[in-house]
Amino acid sequence: MTTSHLSLPARGRRILVRTAVVGAGALFGSQVLVIGTLATADWIKERGRKVRDAPRPGTFHAQVEETAFRIYTSGDTLYDDMIEAIDSARTSIQLETYIWKGDEVGQRFLDAVNRAAERGVTVHVIYDGFGNLVVPGSFYRQFSPQLNLWRVPVVHRRFWKGLIRRTGLNHSKIMVVDDEAAFVGGYNIGSLYARQWRDTHLRASGPAVWGLRNSFAQMWNEGRHDGDDIPWIPPRAWDPEMRVASNLPVQLVYPIRGIYLDAIEAAQDHVYITTPYFIPDQQILASLVRAAHRGVDVRAMLPEESNHFLADWVSRGFYGQMLDAGITILLYSAAMIHAKTATVDGQWSTVGTANIDRLSLSFNYETNVEIIDPDFAAEIEKIFAADSEDCEELTSPEWRDRLPMARVAERILAPLGPLL
Repeated sequence: MTTSHLSLPARGRRILVRTAVVGAGALFGSQVLVIGTLATADWIKERGRKVRDAPRPGTFHAQVEETAFRIYTSGDTLYDDMIEAIDSARTSIQLETYIWKGDEVGQRFLDAVNRAAERGVTVHVIYDGFGNLVVPGSFYRQFSPQLNLWRVPVVHRRFWKGLIRRTGLNHSKIMVVDDEAAFVGGYNIGSLYARQWRDTHLRASGPAVWGLRNSFAQMWNEGRHDGDDIPWIPPRAWDPEMRVASNLPVQLVYPIRGIYLDAIEAAQDHVYITTPYFIPDQQILASLVRAAHRGVDVRAMLPEESNHFLADWVSRGFYGQMLDAGITILLYSAAMIHAKTATVDGQWSTVGTANIDRLSLSFNYETNVEIIDPDFAAEIEKIFAADSEDCEELTSPEWRDRLPMARVAERILAPLGPLL
């Protein structure tokens, strides 16, 4: 009798485990089926899609105390200015990017940093291994041996000693020249991004450059471990106009999520966010919903269709809750929008490399700048207004009337949100 009594919980546990395994297997199978179907549909759609240039609202300027800012919405203009800065460099260049394509634009940059290194400029280059898996290795073998190069590995050595610390992708895009000028934003290096994507990048000239220089140096010094450190230099001002927030997974430091949460919680009038991949965690989403409930005009500009169909479908799982809260969803349809910007109450703004998703806010190396200045915020609002002209506002009735199969797909894919 005692043996039978003790065996019941054991049998119950086995049944629960078996049920959980079967359920997980069914969910996984459903996800594979849905992803395969959506991937096929996306491939067919891409084949018939005409390539067209993205709208370019222009180049914008702001002066914040001693630092001059230039805001780019055209890859062609940005790349020309970056190449000019490289060619004018006298002492140092630090260049960091996620994707560096082996195409015409990529070759321009490679040749430019090689020229700089060969004329005696100290050049440090970081690019991500995973982000460039499809680029032939022969392209990167063209780098001059006179520059300092780090390809962030797909799998870090000793990653088992700290999985989270050693598996983050390098998603930052920074360039610092002579400690006097710095660039940061969403643009990777490649011909596709020059004309066909709508992105936003920033150039700073003045004291605020130090933060971006220090961000690059921390990434290099923490990651290389070969003794070839970039030396620390003092900032020109203790309280710079532009504060830099850099995710540093090797130190388990993720400040970008915090600056978003702080700004949204402080919002009194409006919050305008542009992001290519919107898969927020519950805290970010709840903060946006609370802001909308207290009367703040919350607007999220997202791509109607991004370059990652899976991210799009997972993102759509949040639309219903957002619309119910009164958040305006603007779907950008003119091109792939890749900008990562936000502005709050005409005072606070951020431009950078981080998307509002789990990978960017809790996993990757990322760099955003935070600027509290009404003149700078006004320029970001001008860009948001211009981009809004190429958007369709998603309405609640329209969203409620979507196809039932779309609802099913969204629910099946929802558990993938924490992984994207």
